[in-house]
Amino acid sequence: MSSPDAKQLITSTTATLLEEVPALKPLTLVVGVDLHGRGDTQIFRLELPSVTVTKDLALDAKVRVEMRREEFNRLADEPTVAGWRKALETGRVKATGVDQYLKLIIQVVEKTEERARTRKARH
Repeated sequence: MSSPDAKQLITSTTATLLEEVPALKPLTLVVGVDLHGRGDTQIFRLELPSVTVTKDLALDAKVRVEMRREEFNRLADEPTVAGWRKALETGRVKATGVDQYLKLIIQVVEKTEERARTRKARH
């Protein structure tokens, strides 16, 4: 059985995560995605806000995300911000790049999670 197409998985996972954190939807950003497999690395360019994925070195990327392909497949099966956050915190996924973009993304995600906790507490 062949693994799903990485471009499709990156596109669908990104779209799902943007639905969970709608405040990031208007963000204009190029992300380099490096998926390390057995003996090779697949390199993609993810362009936001259009969610356009191409097989490219993404030399203009402001943020680069690196992980093993198996880890990406696992995260793509059930893409949630909480799952990605845990993978980043445990080092299974690495994000590097321009500090302002990384801090902005973290801040927006934290505010979204806080709003979700507040809504749950009210019910």
